[in-house]
Amino acid sequence: MTIISKDISKAVKLLTAEELVAIPTETVYGLAGNIYSTKAIKTIFETKQRPFFNPLIVHIPSIDYLSNIVEYIPEKAKLLAEAFWPGPITLVLKKKNIIPDIITAGKDTVAVRVPNHPVTLELLKKLPFPLAAPSANPFSSISPTTAKHVEDYFKDKIKMVLDGGPCRSGIESTIVGFEDDNPIIYRLGSTPIEVIETVIGEIEIKNRKEAAPDAPGMLGRHYAPKTTTVLTKNVSDAIKQYPNRLIGLLVFNSEVETNAVFTQIILSKKGDMVEAASKLYDALHQLDLQNLDIIIAEEFPDYGLGKSINDRLKRATKR
Repeated sequence: MTIISKDISKAVKLLTAEELVAIPTETVYGLAGNIYSTKAIKTIFETKQRPFFNPLIVHIPSIDYLSNIVEYIPEKAKLLAEAFWPGPITLVLKKKNIIPDIITAGKDTVAVRVPNHPVTLELLKKLPFPLAAPSANPFSSISPTTAKHVEDYFKDKIKMVLDGGPCRSGIESTIVGFEDDNPIIYRLGSTPIEVIETVIGEIEIKNRKEAAPDAPGMLGRHYAPKTTTVLTKNVSDAIKQYPNRLIGLLVFNSEVETNAVFTQIILSKKGDMVEAASKLYDALHQLDLQNLDIIIAEEFPDYGLGKSINDRLKRATKR
């Protein structure tokens, strides 16, 4: 049986014994294991039913630790780390040989970040090894933003969820890689592209790759409810396309006046993108539990965090 606990020392013992522990971050909960334990890393892939060609993110305690695991840090990567760590930005950099190939799907690069959550930072500082930690959910399912989400997914498959409360950011980190030292966004996320560009200038987005992805989160169908989900710019028109269906709505900031839906969730009545992002996955979890015929999600304004939210909703609706 999975135990939800705030006991960091218990998490240290389990991780040291090559067990998995679900950990809180500011983005989503991660399913964590010792990066140097082949047993633990294989168990992450098997527990999530995640394909081995999809690399994992390594979590480290501080920016100073980075040189222990990567061979080369481009100048713009240094600027991003200094500006955003601890925080929801992941850098894909040339790895040192000490990083096992199973973590990087055989690539010579590793995805790495410093999470901005006090519980997990304390945990990482108590461990003699970094943690690999993809989202703590079955592969392609909705990401977890509470300890209860993780427990519901894995029941007795893992021994502990380290409880750090609801995740603040609510969607995964932005992933930035480097090709000939030029920065590329491999996955849109909690750090908006506009904010990144204030630090390093214009950046290209290349965030879809089905075969041999360069980073986590690049596959088309991901973050998805079991319930069929559609994304639309016009919710009222979309409702009309599904007569006599049990419909759940997911909208940005305004209630839709209609008797044709079973339920609706407003992500931010004040139109705050940060609040909407923090509630996104929990809202999808709630709707997915209601035996609906269909979830209709409203497309967000295509800037800032709206661009990242739209990315998640597009992947959730892809069949």
